[in-house]
Amino acid sequence: MTNSETDSIKVEGDTPAQRLLALLEVIADKDQFFTLQSLGNETGIPKPTLHRMLQQLEGSGMLQREADNRHYSKGSRLRRLAENLLLHDTVHGARHAVLSQLVEDVGESCNITALSGGEVLYLDRVETSEALRFYLHPGSRVPVHCSASGKLFLAQMPPAQRKRLLGETSLKAFTGNTLTDFEALEAEIEAVHQAGYAFDDEEFLHGLICIAVLATNPNGGKSNLGIAIQAPVMRMTREKALDCLPALRRAADAIAAIDNRAMPQSNSHKQKIQEV
Repeated sequence: MTNSETDSIKVEGDTPAQRLLALLEVIADKDQFFTLQSLGNETGIPKPTLHRMLQQLEGSGMLQREADNRHYSKGSRLRRLAENLLLHDTVHGARHAVLSQLVEDVGESCNITALSGGEVLYLDRVETSEALRFYLHPGSRVPVHCSASGKLFLAQMPPAQRKRLLGETSLKAFTGNTLTDFEALEAEIEAVHQAGYAFDDEEFLHGLICIAVLATNPNGGKSNLGIAIQAPVMRMTREKALDCLPALRRAADAIAAIDNRAMPQSNSHKQKIQEV
């Protein structure tokens, strides 16, 4: 890692807490001890600011000083946090198992998505074993207007909310099929609302087709969880994608059931039990 600004790891956030978490992500990726100087070289954070941030993390138990008092390492609290995430994140594991079964059923890559601002965020993904595939890893983001899941999220919104969201994002053309006209997109969203599923027909990437549905919200109302199948157009047409729709909906129902079991009882429900 060089000291140039162009090679610096960006530690960004709108609030001090977000920047502290971003720094912790950089530290969590390290496999050896580090110093204030070395971390400053990597991130470009001014030494006084970085010193204050490291003091906060050390004081909370997320970091610890080594014997020479110069080097830092991951603290016991951070290690416990990582261990607890692995031990208790059964919801993610159960969802991933459903996604893996869907890939086995349809033979193509599948993902779970959520709406994040004006973008669709990939929460999880399982790749097909086919040699020809599109690599989109968890954490990837796709503009909402050219994503199958994104159209489903938009279709849940009142027109005013949808217009407000799309008005703040550019309807950028990624391919010749991208819908960049607001009225054309509105017509597409209305069709999606009626059908209960959506397509991305080479609208984000040339040669990629996608079909998606939503998992039902356990509490009712809007869902923020999409399940999608993606495939190259030489293996998948819209007609073949529709043949996969029953398997896709079964997967969505299974994921909704997992979330429903994992959702704590509401206070109102608890109150009803107490009254009985």
